[in-house]
Amino acid sequence: MKRVLLDTSAYTALLTGDQDVFRLLAGAETVFLSVIVLGELYAGFRGGRQEQKNREVLASFLAKPTVKILPVMQDTAEIFGRIKDSLRRAGTPIPINDVWIASQAMEAGAQVITYDRHFNKVNGLILWDKI
Repeated sequence: MKRVLLDTSAYTALLTGDQDVFRLLAGAETVFLSVIVLGELYAGFRGGRQEQKNREVLASFLAKPTVKILPVMQDTAEIFGRIKDSLRRAGTPIPINDVWIASQAMEAGAQVITYDRHFNKVNGLILWDKI
């Protein structure tokens, strides 16, 4: 069973025709999208010129049977605390939203599909080999 979590950078790349992301998602049994990623996308839509179109494309993506939205739960918060503390101790902080996204991926046992290299700083995170 292949489970992946799509980060904002990879979702954006997918929309611009990135075939690597497309192939990876096509082979996944479950594609998770974090509520944190949704927030980042909605914020980006509001700042752009095609908000309604972007919302429609996202709604269509979310309607696919293999796509699941990941909520933040108490277990996610526990993992978040461990990751954030580990990054602080190592002196290698990453954006706070990405700590949450990494926490959700670890909780779900999913590989993170992203173009953001700072995810490499999170020990134990399963990452796409593209970064």
